[in-house]
Amino acid sequence: MVNSVARLSCVAVAVAALWGCAPQSANQTDPSSDAPAAVSGTETGLGAYLAGRYAQSHGDTRAAAEYYATAARRDRDNIDLQQRAFTLLLAEGRLEEAAPMAERLLIIDEEAALPLLMMGVRDIRDGQFDAAEKRFARLPHKGINGFLGPLLTAWARAGQGNMETALKSLAPRTDTAGFAPIYEFHAGLIAELNGKDALAEKHYKAALAAQTSVRTVEAVGAFHQRAGRMDAAAELYRRYYTEHNDRSLLDGRRQLAAGTTLPRAVDSAAAGLAEAMFDTASLVRQGNAHDLALVFSRLALALRPDFPLAQVLVADTLGQQRRLAEANAVYRAIDPASQVAGFARMRLALNQDETGDTDGAISELKTLAAERPDSFDALMSLGDVMRRHKRFDEAAEAYDQAITRAARLGDAGIWQLYYARGIALERSRQWPKAEADFFEALRLKPDQPDVLNYLGYTWVDQGINLDKARKMIQRAVELRPNDGAIVDSLGWALYRMGEFQAAVKQLERAAELKAEDPTINEHLGDALWQVGRFDEARYQWQRAMILDPEPEQVEALKAKISTGQPPATPSR
Repeated sequence: MVNSVARLSCVAVAVAALWGCAPQSANQTDPSSDAPAAVSGTETGLGAYLAGRYAQSHGDTRAAAEYYATAARRDRDNIDLQQRAFTLLLAEGRLEEAAPMAERLLIIDEEAALPLLMMGVRDIRDGQFDAAEKRFARLPHKGINGFLGPLLTAWARAGQGNMETALKSLAPRTDTAGFAPIYEFHAGLIAELNGKDALAEKHYKAALAAQTSVRTVEAVGAFHQRAGRMDAAAELYRRYYTEHNDRSLLDGRRQLAAGTTLPRAVDSAAAGLAEAMFDTASLVRQGNAHDLALVFSRLALALRPDFPLAQVLVADTLGQQRRLAEANAVYRAIDPASQVAGFARMRLALNQDETGDTDGAISELKTLAAERPDSFDALMSLGDVMRRHKRFDEAAEAYDQAITRAARLGDAGIWQLYYARGIALERSRQWPKAEADFFEALRLKPDQPDVLNYLGYTWVDQGINLDKARKMIQRAVELRPNDGAIVDSLGWALYRMGEFQAAVKQLERAAELKAEDPTINEHLGDALWQVGRFDEARYQWQRAMILDPEPEQVEALKAKISTGQPPATPSR
């Protein structure tokens, strides 16, 4: 089966990580529900607590914060409740409401990590860098705090004018060696803030030797440009693009056009501490702790409200929670002159489409594409929207324009564009052209699992090149063994080749990995029928029928359920 086109977790993850509480299950909330849950003034503490647990288990952190805060105000001696309410309020950016809870929690445990962080942020915001340093010194030296502590201490010392001791806080240590690139970057920021450009360049060079994160490249590129080293900046942007193949968050051409006028990445110690919070948010986000990333992003924005990358991280997390209106409000607040403004507008348009305003989304993406002729991202997103709504001819046309523009800009090696256009062409029954695009995508990105899977599956579906298709799909499974859609493709290839027992084994595995997919369940039913497991086959077809199959699948499924056997020609 080919993967879907689509490009929540709960703050309980953050609670569990920082307080040791058991996380609740997380499900997506109703996308139509964008208003906060009302809390009655007569709500009992127990009722509010239960409502909060329900909201939290369904991924509605906003309503959960409201209910838990109400319950916590009525049961101030319940430490677990105070911790839950505090963490949720912090994740929602309600720092002023969270502050009294932080103070109470610190009386109970003076090393409570999140309350220390939040109160330290308040100290920094008020210019009390010495008080903040004392708070940060009490952070436990384990987990994420073992990484974050030296960064916070360094910036608290920098705010007191102690550059030398600040840099000593970031000196390499055995237990934090894996974070050396981030420490080097922040050492460079501190040195540059103090006018020590040669020292800053040394630390920046060390940071870039290990990684090219978008923020590091943006900051160091601007540093080179301010010094008139345009060639060095251009080479850095080329390196970033070569390694990441993505200009949606940073476009070196646009950055270079600003010449030597770009500002420093941080203009104060408070802004530097916001960078530390953002880097922490990015780090935990890579580990899929999305809600903890939201907490640290909120702390970053408390210190620097106009921090575009932190705003993007918050908006993206809100979008994952299906809070699309709130996510769009954050995207709209991003400075139009920032590097990420175009990305924010694309995400806003995609959210519009999610909420049913497809015409508005298409209009916004077309406008953005016209305004930014030096970028193909909006055209690619336009194609994605058209493809999602099965407007495949229009999608192919949008991808055509994106590929033409990419070639003109010297970005012809974008395998995703050829892959996406190949899908649109295949679905609009232009197979020779689609096949050529898949081959081009594989030339540009050999062994790419999605492309191997799509091409191999389509060959299987057409009953052609079966041996070659099988090898392609087997390679895709080797590269991504836990992808239910790809495992389904292998099972379906075996089915079409008459190896029914082997097909059942793979399709049962696919159904375990992606249990709610109607196509996988239909395929499994077909294979089960072929090996004589007729009752199980009918069950799988009936299950496929209740899993919202595609319209073209419905009649075939009804026939299978009615007759108790698959048609002579296997269906897709």
